Amino acid sequence: MTLLVTGAAGFLGSHLVDRLLRDGHQVVGMDNFITGNKQNLAHLGGDARFRLIAHNVSTYIAFHEPLDGVLHFASPASPIDYLELPIQTLKVGSLGTHNGLGLALARRARFLLASTSEVYGDPLEHPQRETYWGHVNPIGPRGVYDEAKRFAEAMTMAYHRHHGLDTRIVRIFNTYGPRMRPKDGRVVSNFIVQALRGDPLTVYGDGSQSRSFCYVDDLIDGIVRLYERGGHEPTNIGNPIEFTMLELAELVLKLTGSRSKLVHKPLPTDDPRQRQPDITKARTELGWEPAIPLEEGLRRTIPYFRDLVG
Repeated sequence: MTLLVTGAAGFLGSHLVDRLLRDGHQVVGMDNFITGNKQNLAHLGGDARFRLIAHNVSTYIAFHEPLDGVLHFASPASPIDYLELPIQTLKVGSLGTHNGLGLALARRARFLLASTSEVYGDPLEHPQRETYWGHVNPIGPRGVYDEAKRFAEAMTMAYHRHHGLDTRIVRIFNTYGPRMRPKDGRVVSNFIVQALRGDPLTVYGDGSQSRSFCYVDDLIDGIVRLYERGGHEPTNIGNPIEFTMLELAELVLKLTGSRSKLVHKPLPTDDPRQRQPDITKARTELGWEPAIPLEEGLRRTIPYFRDLVG
């Protein structure tokens, strides 16, 4: 198949491109590099099955070739990015999704939306099932990302219901691995970089808030399964095993051999206290669940950051 991946130079987008090429597809990547990094795709320079187009998908996508699928991953996705780029985040979630859906409709191609666990906000249900509608502050600083993705889901479902478009929605939970940016504001990259540099590890609040961390290879496998044989309703993809921020910090210190101390800072506005996916749907419908434990995934990730930090 010929597949278009928006946000192809990003952390998840570039890993998805790699997997689709390994599966034998022709892949066209699209990115405006506002947060993506061309180096994430540099190793594909000699692959005739891959082409990279520099384009902002929030503007009209002029693409006139045959196309079997659109996988929409374009968006600032880390707290630092969407707090610094609020308007762009809202545009790519709304206009970018609209343009991707329009292209898919014109080509009768399948469309997959990369949504997020942030649609659940600071959840009152734990763990979070796909049927949970969320607890989101639409006018808080994080609302630009949360509501952009919630709107993108609504738009995708509207195209499915009104136009009969073949669609998928993946709700992605915390993911980590090589190609994360050192300063993207995510807790795994923050802790690893701080530990490698010998800086204090920044823990927000008392560190008792929890997250579940999925290694990127597991996540991409779940997304590909969803794209190939999933349904049109949203599907959670993530690791259901929870860790507190203090547990994560201790594990990073152990694996890096760092003697860094912990420093506590106030919790950011609307920061969720808990985040854990219910993956019953992915298990039953896709035969998927994560296979790589957190400690093993961190062992695979730390060398990447060690090379960057020097």
